[in-house]
Amino acid sequence: MHPMSELLKQQSAMDVDMVIALGDLTDGGSEIEFNEWRSVAEQYADQGIEFLPVMGNHETSYAYTVNWINHMKHFIPEDAVHMPGYEWVNYYVIRENVLVIGLAYYNLPIAFEWIKTTIEDKADQVDHIVVASHDGLIGAKYGQTREQIVDGTKGDDWVYSVQPKIRELFADHDVIYVQGHEHQYQRSLISAKTALTTYPSSATPSGGNYRMDVYTQIMAGNASYKGYEFRYGERDLVQMIVSQKNQTDQSSDPGYDVNSSILTFNGTRVDYVSYFANHNAHSNDASESFDADWKLLDKFSRSTNRCESVFYANSILPDTRPVMVLQPEYVTNECYATDGTFARLAGGFNNTFNRTDSRTRDMSYTPGFTRAETMNDLVRLAYQWLFQYHENWTPNLNGPNRVIPDYDADEMIFPETTMDLKEHVTLSWLPASEQTVSDILIISGLQNQTGIYQDDYGVEKDITTSTGLAGSQTDGGAKSAVILPAYATQEWDIRNAPADPYAVEITLPENINAADVQLAIKTDNGWAALAEEACILNASWNSDFIENEPSRDSACADQALVGYDQQFGNRWWAVLKQDAELAFIQK
Repeated sequence: MHPMSELLKQQSAMDVDMVIALGDLTDGGSEIEFNEWRSVAEQYADQGIEFLPVMGNHETSYAYTVNWINHMKHFIPEDAVHMPGYEWVNYYVIRENVLVIGLAYYNLPIAFEWIKTTIEDKADQVDHIVVASHDGLIGAKYGQTREQIVDGTKGDDWVYSVQPKIRELFADHDVIYVQGHEHQYQRSLISAKTALTTYPSSATPSGGNYRMDVYTQIMAGNASYKGYEFRYGERDLVQMIVSQKNQTDQSSDPGYDVNSSILTFNGTRVDYVSYFANHNAHSNDASESFDADWKLLDKFSRSTNRCESVFYANSILPDTRPVMVLQPEYVTNECYATDGTFARLAGGFNNTFNRTDSRTRDMSYTPGFTRAETMNDLVRLAYQWLFQYHENWTPNLNGPNRVIPDYDADEMIFPETTMDLKEHVTLSWLPASEQTVSDILIISGLQNQTGIYQDDYGVEKDITTSTGLAGSQTDGGAKSAVILPAYATQEWDIRNAPADPYAVEITLPENINAADVQLAIKTDNGWAALAEEACILNASWNSDFIENEPSRDSACADQALVGYDQQFGNRWWAVLKQDAELAFIQK
């Protein structure tokens, strides 16, 4: 009750109007626990906050449907549309231009056809889709793919037969999938195909901008007395992790985290922030109450009209074949606004990144009972569904041996390894405002990592002195310690975290007179010129400018490095150290 109270207090203060309660609202499914949860939730429901509860495994296992309906029926909105045969368990609501679908634990595959029909029927009414369930296909500790496919029962195909279809549907419709269950925080991209064949997006002459073939998965953190370690690691065949935080009593900062994660929808735009607060509340005893000290852990801002890329940590060995999407340099293709303005990232490297360890796990098989009937079957399933098979032309950056068969013990080993997180960077467009001459460019995703390194239990390590675990590098060795830039904060709180310097190049359509406008950045006080006119260089972009800033007047030292490319015409470039919203305004 204590972390729940602190979370709802913060979300109420931030004007949240809907709370998705992601299951395991009880531990033992008792009347006392339901009443305790309700005693907190009803305070905020009375203030007008809407609750969308979904059933977790602790309700499925202990509370059963009768108890769930008795206590949750009056929270579920009256206008909710229920899945036939699964009333009060699977349902959806539409709020303005957002479709929100709630699903009970393990119901994602069961409800697939209903979800598909709902999404297709409502697609022209909404701009955003949120699917919420207690668990998901791809987990940090669990995940239905591991539990029901790789480690599944022979002939039991209720997940096997629809898993790829779910990934494709969610990627096609830009779904934001939110879940609990794992008791750690994680945000990742799940690919409809494979991670290495998910190409960065761009624009085409006929089709305009298009997104990567992925959907966003957000895993809410451990708000209870459970703090699970990171098992199995990144499912690198289909998953790209961009944020990860574990917190257990075995960490260097004992206790747990409560996460407060907030999605804000405004037209075609979505903004996301996730906060955490450390606590030591193991029970509802009054002596364990606490005042949350909220810190910003993760964020993004984007619109539905966007281009996106994944940038890998600049820790890839030089002789690694640069195939597919293994790109640490901030260079993208052009991304077009509706007014004809276009932009691209033009330079910089991902030198500041977070690192995390997983732990060793094992899996076995029973001929005639499990899907796998031999060790080779088990290895094949692991590489077919979870992990990238390592070859020179398809390198696995988490290590060449993600799965090791132990034929003597008849067990398959998932060895511990070290993973460098990725950056999901988006260039998004919004229509021009009354204050801008051009459409508005949102650059997001470069300011989320600070050089933090944690082990599988959340114990912090120093990335500058500690090497990764044995076997974590593509050559079979350990990932090296990292020389971080001086500006890397190595803190979980990203409010004051700078991005690695990067260049953005923006080109205006010919019908706008370059002499009449200036490149501006949105601040808390409105739009402001990115640099004074006297400080703008008349020069084409040169990638050397990232490391070697060209000479400018000393009065320009505190201003962004901005250039105007006379050779091209209506083209500007700038070097930035933060996520930003940019547009052109009248001089």
